[in-house]
Amino acid sequence: MRYLTDRKRAEGMGSAKTGTAHFWAMKVSSVALLVLIPLFLLTFGPMLGQDYATVTDYFARPFPALVAALTIVVGFLHFKDGVQVLIEDYVHGTAQKVLIIAMICLSYGAAATGLFAIARLAL
Repeated sequence: MRYLTDRKRAEGMGSAKTGTAHFWAMKVSSVALLVLIPLFLLTFGPMLGQDYATVTDYFARPFPALVAALTIVVGFLHFKDGVQVLIEDYVHGTAQKVLIIAMICLSYGAAATGLFAIARLAL
């Protein structure tokens, strides 16, 4: 066995399938969050501690609402992908499938809740 090349040892073990697409999705969402998080902090920060009417008026403007919505969506998609990799690395069998499905549902549910909250404030 020691005379086999790394390629020969790996043959027949299955392919990574969507590994490259998943890797690029994580990289793209990371770069997007590098831009969105500072924008979110700059738009959301001044509203901390303000009364409801002020916050509602502020988020009725398109820029703060769009920045908040994009941050929520991209953040939870990045969370979903990251937790999926973590689960695939450390959990195996049926528990792996159940946890991945649960995390995907949690991520989409939290993103939808955040978007609903932003829509309620904006409209």
